Amino acid sequence: MRLIAIKPLTILAFTVGAFPVNTVLAQMDHSEMQMQGGSAPADARDPHAYSDGYTLTEGPYAQPGSRQLKLADEHAFWSILGDRLEYQEDSDSTVYDVQAWYGTTYDRFVIKAEGDIADGTLEESSTDLLWGHAFNAFFDTQLGVRLDQFNEGKDRQWLAFGVQGLAPYWFEVDVTAYVGDDGRTALSAESEYELLLTQRLILQPRAELNLYGKDDADNGLGSGLSYLAVGLRLRYEFSRQFAPYIGVEWTDTYGDTADYRRAAGQDTSGTQFVAGLRFWF
Repeated sequence: MRLIAIKPLTILAFTVGAFPVNTVLAQMDHSEMQMQGGSAPADARDPHAYSDGYTLTEGPYAQPGSRQLKLADEHAFWSILGDRLEYQEDSDSTVYDVQAWYGTTYDRFVIKAEGDIADGTLEESSTDLLWGHAFNAFFDTQLGVRLDQFNEGKDRQWLAFGVQGLAPYWFEVDVTAYVGDDGRTALSAESEYELLLTQRLILQPRAELNLYGKDDADNGLGSGLSYLAVGLRLRYEFSRQFAPYIGVEWTDTYGDTADYRRAAGQDTSGTQFVAGLRFWF
């Protein structure tokens, strides 16, 4: 006689096929799956018991005297990042791009400083003094002032408002809008991305653009899109804090800015090799 083995899932399929599905589900016991409703019973577990009943400052379990526990977001920290400290071959100049901050996780004082040095003279510089506040896990809002200095031109002061942080797909983004005297406006945007070829060898594409709301003949800046720079830098990190690099950068000027440069006998665009150091501490 031949025996036929019937699996439990086959029996269940026959059962569901013989009766409506709603009937089968209605007969199942869901008592183990129902959630508790209403108020917790009087003998329920103490909600503070996960920390042995202690809170930071108050309540029946608070420790006497000074606070015994402080979280990391209550402490103030500081950092200095030199994103670019490089020599540019074509212009025979040194460029610095440094950012420093001091504060907590949510609120901090931020300094951004950029400038060009040629023949031992600071040709031009831009310094932002900002108060940053985190509005989510990836972005900070920033509010403050910007001070522009020109060796041959007229210094400018601006009110600044921007956002800085980490966009989707790990793009570092920094966008700031400015309002100056005489109805002047400006917008600066910068983005970087880090491609890890190895754990120490990193390729960094970078793009930066500047726009102005009106002409500034004193400083050779025209309205609209004024300046665009796109670069590619390859660095080797001996440590996370010390990383020399080499790269190439392409720059171009547009509109009245390009006209001002032509009138001054300067190039309106160019490609140059760079070598520098990235550091932080």
